[in-house]
Amino acid sequence: MTASTFAAPWNPIDWPLTTGPLPYVVLVTGWAALLVLAVGRGRSWWRVRLPSAVCTAAALLAVLTFVVDDWWFPFPGGIPPEVVGWTGVALLGLSLVVHRMSGLTWRRRLLAIGLGALVALMAVVQVNIGFGQFPTGRIALAPWLTRTERSIPPPVALTTSAPPGRPLAEVWVPPAGLPAKGSIREVPIPGTQSGFDARDAYIYLPPAYEATPRPLLPVLILLSGQPGAPGDWVFGGRVNERLDDFAAEHGGLAPIVVMADQLGSTWNNTLCLDSRIAQTYTYLTVDVPDWIHQNLQTATGRDSWAVGGASMGGTCALQMAVNDPDHFSTVLDISGQDEPTLGTREETIEEAYGGDSASFDAVDPLQVMAGRKFPDTAIAMLVGEDDDEFRPQLENVRTAVIEAGMTATFELVPGGHGWTVFGTAFEREIPWLARRTGLIS
Repeated sequence: MTASTFAAPWNPIDWPLTTGPLPYVVLVTGWAALLVLAVGRGRSWWRVRLPSAVCTAAALLAVLTFVVDDWWFPFPGGIPPEVVGWTGVALLGLSLVVHRMSGLTWRRRLLAIGLGALVALMAVVQVNIGFGQFPTGRIALAPWLTRTERSIPPPVALTTSAPPGRPLAEVWVPPAGLPAKGSIREVPIPGTQSGFDARDAYIYLPPAYEATPRPLLPVLILLSGQPGAPGDWVFGGRVNERLDDFAAEHGGLAPIVVMADQLGSTWNNTLCLDSRIAQTYTYLTVDVPDWIHQNLQTATGRDSWAVGGASMGGTCALQMAVNDPDHFSTVLDISGQDEPTLGTREETIEEAYGGDSASFDAVDPLQVMAGRKFPDTAIAMLVGEDDDEFRPQLENVRTAVIEAGMTATFELVPGGHGWTVFGTAFEREIPWLARRTGLIS
């Protein structure tokens, strides 16, 4: 990126936060601020206060890691190492600020606080680069800046469906005045049968959904990772923008995407199972499809329905496909695990099924595939080439799905485990999803 292209957006919230010169400026400034905070005068600083600041930061990091990984435990694989490292840098900067306060004038105290803020900002930016969730300030602020409609377009009398054995695109003629972009709707999908208390779903409706006659489009149920929320696919994955680009090349056609909630809250891990934790599997395979059938005009039949997700959502997608193969023929598994987990297998079985391993094995996707073939199911698997934790797990999944007779593809995406990979992977597979679900040839 050149200086001229970087300066092109006049609004600072549109400046890139994960690429270009701005992150490097923050990085250099942050390290310089940390160095200034670490350098002091007098023997007491070097012998007492600086070592005390380092020890304080290390102790705080140890306590924080213990609380998150051993008590709260929101991440089945533990806090990512890069997050631990940058959190330690931020804590060191803040600890140095506190240890410098004694004897300073108010002006110098404010300066020290400002330097500490720069160190903390550097750490936040570096973590964001690793996960790629907020490539610009506008995307970070999107939940507050974006207006989503809370209603679904009413049904129309005339519809167009794909002829047997032919894709919908062959018979679709886009009418004049078709919207250039699709729309995002935020609506509740109640847990009528499951009793699951889900957050509102986000739904992408392509431009063609606004047409009359309305084409009966395929459906993709798309799930976030954990921690996460349905809106992550809109604000982090930019699903609507990527699908709008596809629709612009195909007469307004694109899959309908229902970004449902399988967690209940950001930090929950329901495992996407019917267990002592929640009846999430019933919610996703009964309540959500029933709501779609009642409120949206879509294509029907398993060949027109796909399920996908990223990280824990990818694991969940595979679970749904192998445990409910009559409804889903296509799976998009991005950086998923090889089994649902709360940490260890023993902990998962105890928490979900009271120690009943047979109940877990009956729904664990690898165990299910070991005893059943799925020749009519196709799966696309993508993972970051630098994802040391999830790449080996998805490679295990690749072996299992091939042995189970699925049509499988496996692809590496530049990056680690975050939205830089998730969004790119989704964009790459949009044409594949459209072909698999009968939208294009």
